[in-house]
Amino acid sequence: MRIALYPGTFDPITLGHIDIIRRAAVLVDRLVIGVAINRDKGPLFSLKERVAMIEAECVALTEETGTEIVAHPFDNLLIHCAHDVGAQIIVRGLRAVADFEYEFQMVGMNRALDNTVETVFLMADAGHQAIASKLVKEIARLGGDVTRFVTPPVRVALAGKFN
Repeated sequence: MRIALYPGTFDPITLGHIDIIRRAAVLVDRLVIGVAINRDKGPLFSLKERVAMIEAECVALTEETGTEIVAHPFDNLLIHCAHDVGAQIIVRGLRAVADFEYEFQMVGMNRALDNTVETVFLMADAGHQAIASKLVKEIARLGGDVTRFVTPPVRVALAGKFN
């Protein structure tokens, strides 16, 4: 069974994330969405809220792709999370050259820790390359329209945080 891990904070999950999930799901039998517990980033949404958003968004993707997609919170090293879920593949989405430079360093470190886990990069769709959760939160906080960046349920959740 091919198992992949797609890690991130998903604070909140965006259409860019969903695009990567959809495309990664057709490559594997099981896709684990690793929801990072990153206290340093000071997430807007609690871990429970982020997991719930991911689970809700992935129901249709599971039906569409036939791939089991599950959310899995983690607060340990990424490579240890990959071991915990039995993943042989780590999926990372890239938006720009700056993403690649950071990810390149991460791949090197992860391979030094375990060279049996492969990292696969998926380029963000051109329509989603500018989407970043941080910017989506800022737009929502300032009363802007985030319709083009998130699904309707996530838009409602953002509005609930800032109204």
